[in-house]
Amino acid sequence: MVVEIKKVGVVGAGQMGNGIAHVCALAGIDVVMLDISQERIDEGLVSIHGNMDRQIAKGTITEAQRDAALGLIQSSTDVNIFSDADLVVEAVSENEQIKRKVYTAVCPILKPEAILGTNTSSISITRLAATTDRPEKFIGIHFMNPVPIMELVELVRGIATDDATFESCRNFTEKLGKTNAVSEDFPAFMVNRILLPMINEAIYTLYEGVGSVEAIDTAMRLGANHPMGPLQLADFIGLDTCLSIMQVLYEGLADTKYRPCPLLVKYVEAGWLGRKSQRGFYDYRGEVPVPTR
Repeated sequence: MVVEIKKVGVVGAGQMGNGIAHVCALAGIDVVMLDISQERIDEGLVSIHGNMDRQIAKGTITEAQRDAALGLIQSSTDVNIFSDADLVVEAVSENEQIKRKVYTAVCPILKPEAILGTNTSSISITRLAATTDRPEKFIGIHFMNPVPIMELVELVRGIATDDATFESCRNFTEKLGKTNAVSEDFPAFMVNRILLPMINEAIYTLYEGVGSVEAIDTAMRLGANHPMGPLQLADFIGLDTCLSIMQVLYEGLADTKYRPCPLLVKYVEAGWLGRKSQRGFYDYRGEVPVPTR
């Protein structure tokens, strides 16, 4: 049966999780946001408030809309907060073992008819669903980053996802004002299957000395009319996330064209993960980002 999603649970208060909570609350949907510590939750709530203030400054929402939306967001470190949620969206890091632990904790709390969604950008929906008690009510709901700005949501059905779950989630994302693109359950789905090999190729272009960080980003911004250069975009996504998606593609499709660039591996091993760690292909510790190669 197709259900109207009136209350949404979000697992993870990071960049993706707080973005999902943000758009749900602005659409008038009750939201409960969970994370492992109050500190992480507080950081997520500060981000939501700041991002809504930016929307007010741009004239896209009013102060009254912001205040109403913030009033719809609850948060907790206790998984029991999900007991009456219609949909729970898992938005933790792109690591299959961590995601499985989340489902083990969350599934016993959910009401039988509740839908479980994952914001994974690359991992098999079918395989993740099989680790839960409700594979027919499990679906990929892949929001793009930053969630409040990006219009697309990739909806990905696993082999067991039933029609009612799919339709319920399609209606839900449309209520958020998003546009759906439906992807088959193949490694990295559509957007990242096309985008990440391009980023990986840009890193190879740097690795082989064809161009500098600045030259590569300028070339793609001005030569291909991309709003952001591929190395700058990699820093924004997070180099650890880029690497994990390339590994999913490489292992899942067994094609050497998806081999992660050794330079990407080296940066991740160094802990230079992009903006979130202050260093990646650019160094963000000063007033202006400076290329690190």
